Amino acid sequence: MKIAFQMDPIADVNIDADSSFRLAEEAQARGHTLFFYAPDQLAYQEGRMTARGHDFTVQRVQGDHAHLGPLREVDLTDFDVIWLRQDPPFDMHYITTTHLLDRLAPDVLVVNDPFWVRNYPEKLLVLDFPDLTPPTTIARDLDTIKAFKAKHGDVILKPLYGNGGAGVFRLTPEDRNLSSLHELFTGFSREPLIVQKFLPDVSNGDKRVILVDGEPVGAINRVPAAGETRSNMHVGGRPEKIGLTDRDLEICARIGPLLKEKGQVFVGIDVIGDYLTEINVTSPTGIQELERFDGVNIAAKIWEAIEAKRP
Repeated sequence: MKIAFQMDPIADVNIDADSSFRLAEEAQARGHTLFFYAPDQLAYQEGRMTARGHDFTVQRVQGDHAHLGPLREVDLTDFDVIWLRQDPPFDMHYITTTHLLDRLAPDVLVVNDPFWVRNYPEKLLVLDFPDLTPPTTIARDLDTIKAFKAKHGDVILKPLYGNGGAGVFRLTPEDRNLSSLHELFTGFSREPLIVQKFLPDVSNGDKRVILVDGEPVGAINRVPAAGETRSNMHVGGRPEKIGLTDRDLEICARIGPLLKEKGQVFVGIDVIGDYLTEINVTSPTGIQELERFDGVNIAAKIWEAIEAKRP
């Protein structure tokens, strides 16, 4: 198949951790051809969906991992599969790319389905499952957020459309910074904030469970660094081997059918203790760590699911 990756510059990725690199590596091993373009090179031109980018090959050699061909313009209807893999922020630029990629259906398979990526951002889809999640409020109004904090005491405050642990704050009952943080966030963004009850179990780790076409295939545990609340690997969290609990499987059984129905082939959910906190559909990670811990080719499972949709 002809595969295109819409993603951030592939030359800059960490080949030992990046899931897009691993997906490209596996696709190449399966005989598929690869094309890369950056999101800002996607265009609608008088009825045609085009992109300017590069044919490429990959190899697992640090510093020499991607070989790019000459820059060229392509018609995206010539491809079998397009991967939507740029990192958030989930802003209007990101949302616009999902609208444009929508126009390729049904001739081209876009993974994950951009319509539902747009309508199911990670911190909002969980609202469909309130019994699985910690107490949560989404608001821009300071009084509403204050009332939530007064009720629950120890809370996590974070941007609604952030990623990688950026801008995540824990506010204990004694903390007096809520008004200042609200002022800071609302000073540069019109977006609401999300506030959740703090889960002490995060000290034992924030579990990333990988689902392929709605089915759980394994998990890694991300343990916060000393003195940190955040467990994201972008901010020093340490990945550990871990299995799936009965509660993890219960959560996956509840959300998996919806993810499969809506074309979310590669999803990473976050579980702290017994609670689901996020359903990551925009650019989930964790494949390489899981493969090393469990000795399972997760990238192959993802490609098998895609190949079954493009016989």
